[in-house]
Amino acid sequence: MVKLVQFFSFLLFISNLSAQELVSVTLKGSRTRSQIFSSLPSPDIRNGAKYYTVLYTSADAKGAKDTLSGLMVIPDNLSFVYPTLVYQHGTSDCKTCIPSRYGSSGGEEGQLGIIGAGLGYVSFLPDYVGMGNGRGFQTYVHAATTQRATHDMILAAQSWLAQNNVRTNDQFFITGYSQGGYASMAYHKFREENNLPVTAAAHLSGPYSLSTVMRELITGDKAYFFPAYLPNTALGFQEVYGDVYGQLSDIFKAEFIPDIQAYYDGSITLTTLNSRLISKLTAQFGSSVAKNMLVPAYLDNIVNNQNARINQILAENDIYKWAAVSPTRIFYCMGDDQVPFMNSVVARDTMVALGSANLVATDVNPTANHGTCFNPAILATIFFFKTYQQILSSSKTVLQEDMILVTPNPAFDLVEISFPGEVRNISLLDMQGREILHKTGTFFEKAGLDISQVLNGPYLIRLTTDRNQVIYKKVVKW
Repeated sequence: MVKLVQFFSFLLFISNLSAQELVSVTLKGSRTRSQIFSSLPSPDIRNGAKYYTVLYTSADAKGAKDTLSGLMVIPDNLSFVYPTLVYQHGTSDCKTCIPSRYGSSGGEEGQLGIIGAGLGYVSFLPDYVGMGNGRGFQTYVHAATTQRATHDMILAAQSWLAQNNVRTNDQFFITGYSQGGYASMAYHKFREENNLPVTAAAHLSGPYSLSTVMRELITGDKAYFFPAYLPNTALGFQEVYGDVYGQLSDIFKAEFIPDIQAYYDGSITLTTLNSRLISKLTAQFGSSVAKNMLVPAYLDNIVNNQNARINQILAENDIYKWAAVSPTRIFYCMGDDQVPFMNSVVARDTMVALGSANLVATDVNPTANHGTCFNPAILATIFFFKTYQQILSSSKTVLQEDMILVTPNPAFDLVEISFPGEVRNISLLDMQGREILHKTGTFFEKAGLDISQVLNGPYLIRLTTDRNQVIYKKVVKW
């Protein structure tokens, strides 16, 4: 069933959540398969991509109708029915440093949508409320507005996809990094709570625990070299709630306010704000301890009064206190210097305790910081998703995993792979997604694979059919 049918089936339910409609879809450019392959040299890059800026109506921070923006990336081969991928971007340096500006300065994270389309997904990258074309200041790490903006973008685009012969199946994948890891978990939670399908989700290095892990970081005595996250959060919550403070001087000491106001007004970037805050903290207090920006009375209220308004807001926007049903991964790095890895540990432990039976948290590189954690986390996500991904023929019955028989399994040396139809490539992958063996040819209904020389353990057999469909089957070598 294509997603357009599903869209109409639950349209009545979600109509009371927001009044989304499509404003425009504008083609901004394209990338060839070779260009995408150069950024991710993987045999799973199967086509080129076209990318579009999407404008759609949704709600702003106060719930009023606004026009928001995002990036949509479509595979350039429309002969197949593709899964949907949502990628949520990380913290932006400025209002226009967002995916929909891909191709211009600040829009670099839109490349994840390009790669997604190359891998065979219809990719959506929302800019969030208050970013891109949205009015006001961004609603930074605010769950409800993030969920709404994401969902409205996907709904608004459905009519355009149908009119332009872009077909999506029922598979739905969600991921994001840093702020985007928070946003992806928020949207994952929204979909499951509203009985909407999620095939798999991977949340990467996100600040899931605002009221505990992040609060303790900001109010602690250790130097923290990303103090700009504190005013970014306060400004974003003020945009939504309106009662976080009366004026900036209620929270921040006078010497820090001009730079914070300049960032809010858009005259400096978040990076510039961060540098200035570090310089002032170091000059006045000897090190970049973020809490030293705060008015003492406000700091005392945060630390000692759990019922303080800001503590209530932080707790309301914690995003890990639920049980995920769909296969879920939390990827992080223990050496993360911006978003402490304990966010991921707390999220994992809580979600598993609440009943998340198919959730695993993995440290993808213990020595990586927040910047260098990005690549291994993304690669782990790509590999995780492709074990579930199905790209369907638009006109023929397609191969399903349960149609493939691998015998014996476990195996010692030779395995026989049986399947209906025709297969043209067979690979053996380790559990990190690295290709160990490869056979190229045309195979009808069965093929053999010699695994006698590989190490004992679990592997994936990847089959590529004559219709360019990729299917994975697990096998164990002993």
